[in-house]
This record gives sequence, structure tokens and C-alpha cells, in this order.
Amino acid sequence: MAIIGIVAIAENFAIGKNGKLPWHYSADLRFFKETTTGNVVVMGFNTWKSIGKPLPKRLNIVLSRSNKIENQPNVLLVRSTEEILALSEFLKGDLFIIGGAETYKNFAAVIEKWIVTEIPLTVEDADAFMPNDFLDGFSLQNTAELEDNLKIKTYAKLFKM
Repeated sequence: MAIIGIVAIAENFAIGKNGKLPWHYSADLRFFKETTTGNVVVMGFNTWKSIGKPLPKRLNIVLSRSNKIENQPNVLLVRSTEEILALSEFLKGDLFIIGGAETYKNFAAVIEKWIVTEIPLTVEDADAFMPNDFLDGFSLQNTAELEDNLKIKTYAKLFKM
């Protein structure tokens, strides 16, 4: 099982605006669905609220210390990054960290691979960003192109000997 960060990011490192994605690209949504189906997705409470329902055919883990969510199939509310990491050895498939900014930050030290969709625009009034150095210590492994000028780049962590 791998721990993978998956993010769509604008040219100015924006990832969100008013609790939502600041763009809509069907090709990116299809890619995200194909990539994460059959695996585990981990998200913060704000990302959970913006999606509004469990993503089908995936175990949805919502990370929140204080908020409550309704009990529903395929959704776990977990209180800490450490709890998720402890659970991970019992889960099937890969663990995809899907946002938002705080959740990416909480998992930064353990993410082994990043799948980054480069969105060809700048979001001037965005309010959620990835840090400019989030790919430090990672090496580009693969680039693929989707329609609408979207690029998917896969990065692997450089392991120090």
C-alpha cells in the first residue's frame, strides 16, 4: 500500500476558493475517479463538506478533531493523522490524500508519491494553496496529457541512503 497525494493545482499553486475547486474540468474529474476508485480517500472536513457525499467505490476517511458526520456506509470519521496511519495496514488498496491544504500538510512527511494535475490558469482570488516547496524531495517520474491542456505529473519521493 502506498500513501499518495493527489491534487489539481493552478499555476499560482491555488487549490481552492470558497471551499470549492475554482475550476471544472471533466477530464480531471474522470482521471481522479479512475485513479482513486477501489482505494481509500482521506480528506479534511472542509473537503468532505464541499463534496457533500461519500465518493462511490472507495472507503472515505474524513479527518476532523471536532466535527461530527452522519453515520453512513463507506465513511469513517477519524480524529488524527496517526490514527489513519495505524489503520492503513488493515486497509486494502492505496491511501489517497485528496485535500484540503491542511490535510496535505498533515500527511506531507509520509506521502510517498504525488499525482499533480496542472491546471493552465491562475486563480487570483483563491483562498487555499499548496506550499511552493511541496514537491521538494520528489522526482518527476511521468507526464501525461489530458484534454483541455491539462498535464498530469507523477512524482516519487527521493529516498536518502
